[in-house]
Amino acid sequence: MSVGTTQTRQGLGGRLAALARIVELGPGRVDPKLLAEAGRLLLHAGDRLKLSSDHTVVALAGGTGSGKSTLFNSISGLELSPTGVRRPTTARTHACVWGLEGAGPLLDWLQVQWRHRFARASALDRGESQLHGLILLDLPDHDSIRALTDTEADRLIQVADLIVWVLDPQKYADASTHRRYVTELAGHEAVTVFVLNQADRLEPEELAECVADLDDLLRREGVEDPVIVATSATTGKGVDGLKAILAEAVVNRRAAVQRLEADLDRLTRRLAKIVPAEGTPAPSSSIDDARRIGLTDALCDAAGVPAIGEAMENVYAARSVEWVGWPYTRWAAKLRPDPLKSLRLGDLREEIRGIGGGSVSAQSAEVDTAIQALADGLTSGMHEAWQNGIRDAARSRSAQLPEALSEELTEVAPRLDRVPGWWRLLLVWQYLLVVLFVAGLAWIGTALAYGVFGAGKPPAALELFADAASLPWVGLMALSVLGLGALTATASRNFVVLGAGNERESLEREMRRRVAGIAETMVVEPVERELARYNEFYSAMRVLRG
Repeated sequence: MSVGTTQTRQGLGGRLAALARIVELGPGRVDPKLLAEAGRLLLHAGDRLKLSSDHTVVALAGGTGSGKSTLFNSISGLELSPTGVRRPTTARTHACVWGLEGAGPLLDWLQVQWRHRFARASALDRGESQLHGLILLDLPDHDSIRALTDTEADRLIQVADLIVWVLDPQKYADASTHRRYVTELAGHEAVTVFVLNQADRLEPEELAECVADLDDLLRREGVEDPVIVATSATTGKGVDGLKAILAEAVVNRRAAVQRLEADLDRLTRRLAKIVPAEGTPAPSSSIDDARRIGLTDALCDAAGVPAIGEAMENVYAARSVEWVGWPYTRWAAKLRPDPLKSLRLGDLREEIRGIGGGSVSAQSAEVDTAIQALADGLTSGMHEAWQNGIRDAARSRSAQLPEALSEELTEVAPRLDRVPGWWRLLLVWQYLLVVLFVAGLAWIGTALAYGVFGAGKPPAALELFADAASLPWVGLMALSVLGLGALTATASRNFVVLGAGNERESLEREMRRRVAGIAETMVVEPVERELARYNEFYSAMRVLRG
């Protein structure tokens, strides 16, 4: 085997490996009939490449009366295949082999019966060494009325290395031949030869006109550069020219590879419809950070994370009044409706735990919208089959997603009954100020009663407090206590608001982190697996294109 042939086979091997990967990745994305055809091609290619590379299988195919068997006998130089006007003349495939050594397994694979195999042992003595390695098949008529022979012809047309279509001047434009075979094998010009047989029945002008008409017909059907040979099997005209074409194919020993390449090219054109055009950059198999953040934001909105944070901040600030507010103000506030009840935020933790309850249906719709937006952004320009695959992957766990989000949020739900230690200290301080203020009022009352209004002689224990001269100082002290209490309450309130804001930010960060983790596991990872599958399919298609 030549170096060029070896390199060609290696290139073909890479393409076949790519096709095998496509068959593996294709289920659910590629038409099952097309995948089945690709699988059959892989089996055929594997079998053919394991068999003799020194032999070239050439099939003579044609309809009844085309002179195919006569041409077979003329090329072989022997009366091997029966000829006549019966329909069909050739009931079984006949094979003539130039160089029988190593051809047996190939003929077995072709299913040519032993009694229909013939060897040209004397070929080298007759000056036909250029045909050494040729296996010439005379196929049953493809338009046979016998279903068995018709099927056999179809099978061998699909596996032969080189096909010689034998046409006659009267039926060379037969629609069934062109529709069933010629059109299907468009692109196989390197391994297809068209023979216009029975040329002896036409005048030179008529023959030239028929050849030109056949050439035009074949080109219209997709055969870009048809090889047409005019022959007469009875007179031998043009047979040597046909043998020269066969000899070139045999000597080059590339027909088998060229046939497989042509089959691959035809299949590639059909597969290429479900991937972007050649030259398009390879798709990414991962989701970019911007889309991940967008998905997390959307799921946070669907789960109500911002609302939960805001509600927690409001409740935290409102509850702090009970601990750090000026008691007199708080007692006065009790005469008004409870602000928590008016806001309906008193049991926020239960509301957070109830995310997976009655509001799940509404949130499920928002979750689906977020997932759909992600899938739509990733599938732009893809074939519908792959678009559906990525959407299905994104939605593969969408039914469990709302519940998972609810469970995560419940775990980080804030303890609304939590009381920071500094709140307790402030409460003690505030009540100490209350006691001081009450004591100041009692002092003022005693001084007024005994020192100003002369209610009598004060008891010995109250003599110190009955001095009217102490009233300005006691009054100043009481006012100072009130002012200090109000200042403490205001400062504490500011610290509480600042702390509530920090608590909200911390809560939302933790919630976003957990939502992002759920999104990664339940949405991003399935989508990236499908993107990786698409990327592998796309890469395999690039190799398959060659």
